[in-house]
Amino acid sequence: MSTLTLTPEQATILKDSLASYLSDLRLEIADTDKQDFRENLKHKEAVLKEILSMLE
Repeated sequence: MSTLTLTPEQATILKDSLASYLSDLRLEIADTDKQDFRENLKHKEAVLKEILSMLE
């Protein structure tokens, strides 16, 4: 496991960026017709949510 040390400013910017990307990702998941691609996107969403919760 890796450790990443961030300044408070860096952590805030990273959290904001992840939250914005997750919002866009949800729209992409909703618009995706191919089931296997949708599952891949859902997995990515879950991992990013986990990372975001670790930053809070």
